[in-house]
Amino acid sequence: MRFLFHLLARWPLWLLHAWGVVLGWAVFFLSPSYRRRFLANAGQAGLRASAWRAAVGNAGCLAMELPRLWLGRPVAPRWQGAEAVDEALALGRGVVFITPHLGCFEITAQAYAARYGHAHPMTALYRPARQAWLARLEAIARDRPGLRTAPTTLGGVKQMLKALKRGECVGLLPDQVPPLKQGVWTPFFGKPAYTMTLAVRLAQQTGAVTLLVWGERLSLGRGYVVHVLPAHAITAEQGEDAVVQMNRALEALVLQHPGQYLWGYARYKQPRADARD
Repeated sequence: MRFLFHLLARWPLWLLHAWGVVLGWAVFFLSPSYRRRFLANAGQAGLRASAWRAAVGNAGCLAMELPRLWLGRPVAPRWQGAEAVDEALALGRGVVFITPHLGCFEITAQAYAARYGHAHPMTALYRPARQAWLARLEAIARDRPGLRTAPTTLGGVKQMLKALKRGECVGLLPDQVPPLKQGVWTPFFGKPAYTMTLAVRLAQQTGAVTLLVWGERLSLGRGYVVHVLPAHAITAEQGEDAVVQMNRALEALVLQHPGQYLWGYARYKQPRADARD
């Protein structure tokens, strides 16, 4: 598998995305459980097929582009809303970037590190892969200048807190189902979903600025656009109300770009046991 990753890393982005669309539709048709979850999640959001259809192929693109993003030549995306990052960094209070399962979330941290990481490093929260070979490859690929990684453990949370107190930045996926006792049940498209409180707690405990960021995947392998949006409403509330506001902000963003969302993600699953160091 490592050989395959290195081989695919040499492919042009348009070819990876072309095969990604094929892969996405193949999985959709060949896996009944995945298809049911995908359709149930999209239906929960009230979407018609015309709105979610592109997301089937985009899910495959997400898998196929990883070798290139991890091991291949850097892909330089365009930015939209970078002034919000400039303003947040100028305050010196640290920044919490929240990135939903929308578009290419891998490119957002890489793009930030390339543009800002030399002066303001980012620490990104991630859940290590279960396969040992992939976990090793993942750690090597994501550890780059201006970008550090923190595992989804208590130690990783402490690492992120320290980074924010130094005025640095952190990034995480707020719609990733957290371990038991690390989230609350709040509505997501009208259905209770176990939602992490970490993003809100990090911002409120440190006074950091919160920004929504996501990487739009352009068609035909034309690259990416990194979008940055203010997220003042998320930290304007306290406790569970802040988490509810976060989910509402994510819902609004997803509904603007439903063809880029990972509808096959098990967003409504039961949380697993506590993560340990």
